[in-house]
Amino acid sequence: MNRQSDEDRIAAIRQVVADAEKYQNDPEPFLALHTAETIIVNIAGRRVLGRDALRAAMTAALASPLAQVRTRQEIVDVRFPAPGVALVSCTKHVSDDRDAVVKDASGAGLPKSGSLTYILVEEADAWRIALAQTTPIMAS
Repeated sequence: MNRQSDEDRIAAIRQVVADAEKYQNDPEPFLALHTAETIIVNIAGRRVLGRDALRAAMTAALASPLAQVRTRQEIVDVRFPAPGVALVSCTKHVSDDRDAVVKDASGAGLPKSGSLTYILVEEADAWRIALAQTTPIMAS
């Protein structure tokens, strides 16, 4: 592939990551960014298997104080290990605006950042998220 096509692919992938951030509290456009068989492991270690399970988990989270947790992704690296597959390394920044009493009562404080890895696959019409795995970065 030529340099221009790599640049175009990277631009499309950057847009998917930007859209995932933009739509993190808007289920339908967020879910459309994912493959049907997507796997998500969030910063708290919860694993969700498939877009339907992601819809249920997202709906429940948005109906809870977790709706006040926002994230921002910063792309560090994009690699293409095989045709139609992209590995995207990001730093995830977490803004946990839940009430301190809620966080303390649940013991559910979240790390302020994580290492996020996406695997994106190129489908017929767009790049989609097949895997999103976040590993917390512990404060030192």
